[in-house]
Amino acid sequence: MSVAIIDYGSGNLRSAAKAFERMARERGGSDEILVTDKPDQVRAADHIVLPGVGAFGDCRAGLEALPGMIDALNEIVTVKARPFLGICVGMQLMADEGLENGRHQGLGWISGAVGKINPADETLKIPHMGWNDLSISATSHPVLNSLSGQKAETYFVHSFAMQVSDPEQILATTDYGGEITAIIGRDNMIGTQFHPEKSQRAGLELIGNFLEWRP
Repeated sequence: MSVAIIDYGSGNLRSAAKAFERMARERGGSDEILVTDKPDQVRAADHIVLPGVGAFGDCRAGLEALPGMIDALNEIVTVKARPFLGICVGMQLMADEGLENGRHQGLGWISGAVGKINPADETLKIPHMGWNDLSISATSHPVLNSLSGQKAETYFVHSFAMQVSDPEQILATTDYGGEITAIIGRDNMIGTQFHPEKSQRAGLELIGNFLEWRP
C-alpha cells in the first residue's frame, strides 16, 4: 500500500513522514510513504495526506502552483473515494472558503468556512498553541475508535478554526474559551485541526488507524 503526503511548500514535512513510517512499521504493514508534489504519484496512491502550515490563502496558492494537483485531489478523493487525511490547514482547505486575510476558495468537500478564533475568555492567547483534550463524538469511526474512552490530548497551533455547516460532520471538538472543531469527516475523508504527528501516542494511534482504514 502507498501513502502520498502532498508537498506544496507548506512547511517541513519530515516529521509527518517519520510518524507515518513509524506507524506503518508498528502496525506490521509494508506501506510506502511518499512525500510528493507530483499529481500522477498522488493519483497512484492508496491513501492521501494533505498537511498544512501557515495562512489559508497561502496554502491554497501553493496547491494551485502545482499544475493538475487540485484536479488530481478531486478525482481520487471525491470520485474514486480513496482515504484522505487533512492536517491543520490541510483540514481547513476541505472547507468552502477561508476568511484569513481576505476570502479564499477552499476545496468545497465539507460545507462551511474557516474563521478567526474568538475565545470568550479574553485572557486566552491567539494563536491557540499547546495541548488540549479532545471531546470525541464519533465513537464508531474507525480512525477514532482507539481514542474513545481515554484522555486524548493533542497538540494545536492555529488562529483560525473550521465552522462546519452540518454538525454530523464534526467528529470531535476541543475547548479553548468555547468549542472549537478539532476533527471533521464524512465518507472517505477525515481532517484534524491538531497535528497528529506532534501529538505523541494519541496522534500516532490516529495515524495508524488511518493507515488501516478502508472506507
